[in-house]
Amino acid sequence: MLLKTLALFSLTALAEILGCYLPYLWLRKGGPIWLLIPAAACLMLFVWLLTLHPAASGRIYAAYGGVYVASALVWLWLVDGIKLSALDWIGASVTLLGMAIIASGWHAQG
Repeated sequence: MLLKTLALFSLTALAEILGCYLPYLWLRKGGPIWLLIPAAACLMLFVWLLTLHPAASGRIYAAYGGVYVASALVWLWLVDGIKLSALDWIGASVTLLGMAIIASGWHAQG
């Protein structure tokens, strides 16, 4: 269950990041306007994926935030080519730990 949830969070984060990155390419990097079409599709996918998570929406959004932060930093490193600092890695670890704590309470509270 944990691996499935983490995979779903990761896919959700990728959809959200792509949905925001493509308009950025259009607005800031001179990309073509048609990038808004896959951006909108990615954001719709993001919203739909959030509905597939196994807990109340508030917990999902809180726990998802940790995965989003870590995913955004990996995106920064892989796509934007920016070297991450030790503080970036520590911050991502702290947010993932927070996500794990929140997620561990899903079963206890129902």
